[in-house]
Amino acid sequence: MISFLKLTFGGLASRTTGSAGLQNHLKILSAGLKTYDQPPDYSDVVLPERTKLKFLNKVPNLKKAKKEMKRLRDIQGPAKKANAFTSGQYGIVALGGGYLHWGHLEMMRLTINRRLNPRTTFAQWRVDAPHKPITRKGLGQRMGGGKGAIDHYVTPVRYGGMIIEVGGRCELGEVEPVLSEVAKKLPFPAKVVSKESLAAMQQEEAEKRLNNQNPWTFQRVAASNMLGIRKVLSPFDLRYHGRFAGKFRVPGRV
Repeated sequence: MISFLKLTFGGLASRTTGSAGLQNHLKILSAGLKTYDQPPDYSDVVLPERTKLKFLNKVPNLKKAKKEMKRLRDIQGPAKKANAFTSGQYGIVALGGGYLHWGHLEMMRLTINRRLNPRTTFAQWRVDAPHKPITRKGLGQRMGGGKGAIDHYVTPVRYGGMIIEVGGRCELGEVEPVLSEVAKKLPFPAKVVSKESLAAMQQEEAEKRLNNQNPWTFQRVAASNMLGIRKVLSPFDLRYHGRFAGKFRVPGRV
């Protein structure tokens, strides 16, 4: 009787262990299965004839070079043009004002043209060639004697201005390392954005301005001339309601 019970329970144990092993095997197989997202459709993307960045002249083609004043208002405040996408999906946007030298433009051109595939992607300039003259006097000259000679030309950039656009049959993960490397070398803070992220940034600023709970805004304080603040405010501050301090955006100011 005891031997019969041993055989019965031993057979049941072997069956259960065998089914458990089969279940474990099936679990391993099911864990290896993956579901991939559907690849994006690039049927509506049309590549231009020239997919690479074109060479920009170091000196503008002028009959006679003309000197100019500093005119720092060229880099102050927000960008009024070239602040949205035209044909690309990704790009570099400036988060502060500054001047681009010809060396910066050449660095961007060589890096992007060498790293990106011209058969699937294209890049376009959103800034002009250097056109603003910068003068400088020779070393060791005495003070006076008038304005110095033209030394080089620069391109002014404002906050929110697009510098480069990239598009084509590509995703953000493919071009972001190259654009981030370029953005770090610029003389002002810049950021890699896409169409969606740029629209989200603009919408966030608009929502902050609309949902502001503080009634004492800069615009109201300046309009009411509280504590005689109009004495120390410039027309630039009144125009942009204190959201910009020179060439930089004041964080948190609505």
